Order: sequence, then structure tokens, then C-alpha cells
Amino acid sequence: KEVRAAIKRMKSGKSVGPDDIPVEAWRCLGEMAVEFLTRLFNRILEGEKMPEEWRRSVLVPIFKHKGDVQTCSNYRGIKLISHTMKLWERVVEARLREEVTICEQQYGFMPRKSTTDALFALRMLMEKYREGQKELHCVFVDLEKAYDRVPREVLWYCLRKSGVSEKYVRVVQDMYEGSVTAVKCAVGTTDWFRVKVGLHQGSALSPFLFAVVMDRLTDEVSQESPWTMMFADDIVICCESREQVEKSLEREEVQRLTAWCGANNLSLNIDKTKEMVVDFRRTQSDHSPLIIDGSSVKIVKSNTFLGVPSRITSLEHVSSGKKKAQQRLYFLRSLKKSHLSPRILTSFYRCIIESILTNSITVWYGGSTVCERKALQRVVKTAQRITGTQLPSIEHLHHSKCLRRAHSIIKDSSHPSHKLFNLLPSRRRYRNLRTRTSRFRDSFFPSTITLLNSTL
Repeated sequence: KEVRAAIKRMKSGKSVGPDDIPVEAWRCLGEMAVEFLTRLFNRILEGEKMPEEWRRSVLVPIFKHKGDVQTCSNYRGIKLISHTMKLWERVVEARLREEVTICEQQYGFMPRKSTTDALFALRMLMEKYREGQKELHCVFVDLEKAYDRVPREVLWYCLRKSGVSEKYVRVVQDMYEGSVTAVKCAVGTTDWFRVKVGLHQGSALSPFLFAVVMDRLTDEVSQESPWTMMFADDIVICCESREQVEKSLEREEVQRLTAWCGANNLSLNIDKTKEMVVDFRRTQSDHSPLIIDGSSVKIVKSNTFLGVPSRITSLEHVSSGKKKAQQRLYFLRSLKKSHLSPRILTSFYRCIIESILTNSITVWYGGSTVCERKALQRVVKTAQRITGTQLPSIEHLHHSKCLRRAHSIIKDSSHPSHKLFNLLPSRRRYRNLRTRTSRFRDSFFPSTITLLNSTL
């Protein structure tokens, strides 16, 4: 059953590792492959040693399309490892998830959680402070190359502190013991060399292991605070400012974060760490910047978190999305000139243009103005004329995505936002959230509950 589930979760068409065996080969063998892999994985689990061929991987540098192509830091290394080893990793991952409880503040690499959930939490917190006419300090922490710099000893420590049995700690240690890699690029392939720090890029298990490490970081940074949110290594520390006390509280949190990072070989990138002060008071005051290791943290009016500007207004995100979508209309027109069918043109629009227009739409659309919505709809109408087909409006897409997300949260009782969807005694409609401002009323949870009730 575990092996069958692991094969099902693997995606097809992916680059193979040094053994050149794709997951499609195991799929073609059907139950014969399931039985063989089950016996193989049981033997590995008993002996706590995996095949030596699985310890080899090929590292391919991929340009990030940002900065100078001659700068190594502008490349992301992707490891190509054995697909059979990935199946073994998925079996181990499923068992580790049963033993380890990750804090609710971690939204990355968690089942049934996504970037929109982290954005919902941050936006809802801001709206609450807007209603109360208070100020909120959001510190966006940037950990430099965190994925590649996690010491192996810290990983073993975090696994044990999270309650993982010693048996599975040794199994994970075996995956990293004696591992070698070679870099492959246009010039050629290097000799094999050892990598003694960091997590495997491209591994099926590494995202969960990284979440375990970051979970320990959460305990160190904010043991009592409910306002620390993470998506993988993207961390937001939100603090309420209260006259003379608020700055000392912020400094203590950041100092604990700096100390933890320094002790565990993680580098805090001060240049990319930003503080956003959201002040909703009638009488606003100037704020002195935080000081970390003698360097001041820049105070910004808006900061991009998970690809979406974190300011309350949606103007910046709408303008950026509209510009990107309009640029891609050029390619749609080029395909039209090649006399492609309307069906292919529509598929291109949905994959390339609509995905940009609706990126995190459930988060920002409710706070957008009529003018901004019309600007986005004009892009849809232009694409409609090019394709010659009827395309769904932005408002329709927003409603359908909100309903789909709401049904997903309602079905998942373990989701942090599940408790916001409460049925009335009649069991036919959901209880509306109390709101005092129209902006909060138009945000995701209040507006989606109203939308749900209208469809019942």
C-alpha cells in the first residue's frame, strides 16, 4: 500500500538520475514492481543501508533569470537523483509525518496548506489591526541559502527533538552518508565529489526535513507568539507595538533569531531582511529601525511575501499582473497569425495568461477597486477577441476559486482556518464573521462565507 501510494505520487516526464531508470518503468510493471520494491524497501529498512548506486547524483545549475549570468549565486542547483531512491524517500516521508507534528505557523511543504493560507493569515491580521486602529510591525526575515547550509548534525538533532525514533534517524543518516555528486553543464561533467552540508536539492524527502529544522527555529524565535508565520524559509514575525515595550519585544525576538542562526550555520541576510510598519492609528509616529548585529533593518512601505505585495492595497499586485499578462498577449497574437485552432489558443491563454491574472486572486481581489478590476477584465476581453472564444470573467474565476478553497478547508478539520466556518443551528447556512469595515468584509473569509450561503 505504501509503495503503491509512493508510485502514484511521483510525476511523469521528469529527468532521471545516474541509473537512468524512470518511474514510468516501475509503473509499466504494475503489481510486479510493487511486490519487488516492497521486498527491497523492507530489506533496506532492516539493514539500514541503501544501495551504493543511490548515493550518486548529478547537479545541474539552472539560471534564475535574475542578475549577471557570470555570477554563480544567480544559479539554482538541481540534483538529479535515482527515481527508485525517490520512491524510498516517499515511503520514509509518509512514516515520518505520522511521528512528527509540525507547528501550525509552518505553511510550506505541509499537506492541504499552500501559499494562499499564509497570505490569508497575514492579510487577516492586518485587517484586524485596521479595525482596531492599531499599529503592526512585520519583520520579513531572509535566511541566505538556508536550504544548502543546514548542517547534518543540526538535522539529526532536530529529528530527535521532534520525536523521531532512532531507527528512522539512522535511515535518514544513511541517505546522506557517503553521498557524492557531479556538476553537469554545457561544458561537460566534473569528477565526483562529496557534499557534507545542506539538504539534497530535488529530493522527495528534503522539503519535509527542512520543515522539521525550521520548526525548531520557530520554537527558538517565538515560543509564545501566535504571529510568527513561515513558508519554508520565508519568515514573517509580526509584533504589536505598545509604546516603550514594543521595541524591546521586537529586539528580543530578533536577537533570539540571530543567535539561533549563528549557532546553526545559517546566515541572516540583513540586506534583504525588511521591516514593514502598518500604522492605522490616527496619530502616527516615526519609528527607529531595528538593529541586528550592528546593521539597521530597512523600513519599507510594502514588501513582497510569497510573490504578493504584503501591503493592504492591491494596486501594486494588479499593476504588475496586468503588465505581465499584456506582455504575453503578444505571443497569443503570434500564435493566432500561425492559424492555430481556437482550442489551442484558449489552452495557451489559460496556461500562460489566466494563471498570471489569477495568481493568489483569493487573497487580493476582495480589496481591489472597481478601476483595478476593469483593467484586468480588459486583458480578458482582448484575449477573447484574439481567441474568438468566450472566456470566463475575472469575477467568475474569483468566485469559483474562493468556493473551491472554502470547500477544501471545510473538509479538512485539521486546517487552522477550519474553525472559521461554523454552521448555524439550522445546519443550512454558515455563521457570518463580525466585521466593522467594508475592506475586512470584502476579504476572503467574510466574503466567501457570504458567497457560500448564497449558493446553499
